[in-house]
Amino acid sequence: MPENNRIDLVELPAADPAALTAAREFYESAFGWTFTSYGDGYADTSDSGVAFGLNGSADSTQQAAALPVLFVDDLEAARARVAESGGTIRHDIYGFPGGRRFHFVDPAGNELAVWSHDPAGSTAS
Repeated sequence: MPENNRIDLVELPAADPAALTAAREFYESAFGWTFTSYGDGYADTSDSGVAFGLNGSADSTQQAAALPVLFVDDLEAARARVAESGGTIRHDIYGFPGGRRFHFVDPAGNELAVWSHDPAGSTAS
C-alpha cells in the first residue's frame, strides 16, 4: 500500500504505444523486469527497486521528462495545498485506470504528479 505524502513511482514518457512497447521490451531484456499493462498506453513494474512506469499516452497529460509521482490519501486537499504553496497546476484532476491524479509545476520549474485511489471506484474525472 502506498504511503501518504511519499514519492510512489517514477514514470518515463514514451511517445506512443509503439514506443512504450519498445521501451518495455528493452527493460525486460536488459534488466529482466516484468511489466503489467494498463491498456495500450501504460505499463509499470515493481521489479526495478522502485515503482517504475512507462506512459505512452498521446494525450495532453503526457510529460516531457521523468516524472516523480507522489501518493496522497486526499487528492483534493493535496491539490489545494500545492496551489496555496505556489505550485502551478499543469493538468487538473483526471481519472485513469486505478485512480485519479493531477500534475503540477513547482517554483523551480519541475513537473511532478500526485495520485490517489478513486474513492468512487471509477476512473472518471
